[in-house]
Amino acid sequence: MCGIVGLFLKDKSLEPKLGQMLTEMLVTMTDRGPDSAGIAIYGSDADGHSKLTIQSDNADQDFATLAQDLGAAIGTDVTLNRRDTHAVVELAADKVTAARQALRELRSDLRIMSDGDVIEIYKEVGLPKDVADRFDVTSMGGTHGIGHTRMATESAVTTEGAHPFSTAADQCLVHNGSLSNHNSLRRKLKREGVRIESENDTEVGAAYLTWKMQNGSSLGEALESSLKDLDGFFTFVVGTKDGFGVVRDPIACKPAVMAETDQYVAFGSEYRALVNLPGIEDAKVWEPEPATVYFWNH
Repeated sequence: MCGIVGLFLKDKSLEPKLGQMLTEMLVTMTDRGPDSAGIAIYGSDADGHSKLTIQSDNADQDFATLAQDLGAAIGTDVTLNRRDTHAVVELAADKVTAARQALRELRSDLRIMSDGDVIEIYKEVGLPKDVADRFDVTSMGGTHGIGHTRMATESAVTTEGAHPFSTAADQCLVHNGSLSNHNSLRRKLKREGVRIESENDTEVGAAYLTWKMQNGSSLGEALESSLKDLDGFFTFVVGTKDGFGVVRDPIACKPAVMAETDQYVAFGSEYRALVNLPGIEDAKVWEPEPATVYFWNH
């Protein structure tokens, strides 16, 4: 099962409503996967800084002095904005690698959800509405975003196993389906130095795209390559700093529908996720073709 939604805004006047629109789309998909949910928001640039979105199971304790402790460890000013079990840490862009290492030493139980100039990822166990409410997602603005509600079939119901997955700066992926060669691919990608932290096959898909792009492929080329290198059935929706991509495997047994107007491009596992979008009655609506890459960027 699982449900995916995505929204790429062309009309800047809609940007303050991105979180609200994505949340409504995702809540509509609840019955496709009620055990956990997550949303990636591509918001405002951190003005020369980078963001780390982190998660804690003991947020009161872990976040109390984290900004000061991390700043002292990496030798720069750090700000922290907490949202329930998550916090967005802003710091100098050239300190991200050092911050990742310092976080492992300072708070070994923290999970890093994402890093980059604009991306923030929020995900937890629970129904989409409850997860969105915890993080006040409806108040978030941005240029584009993707969301996922999960029915776990290949790993445990945990925060770590929830989607989206991010394996490179400002890049994330959500997935509906199952990869059959993820274990062998995971071993290969780890040898290549790509970051993989869970046992979820979706993270392997994200890491594969990261690896291809690190070796010179565009996102479109990486998605094309996935069609021959990844075994199984899948629908991927991918976010990058300035874009949004979709690809389905050659069999395309997982449901998907897209809509485009002058204001936005939208994706949903089912059409009912799109019905309340503005101007949907005049949108171009279609089912993405098998083995075909779709991509939009700003």
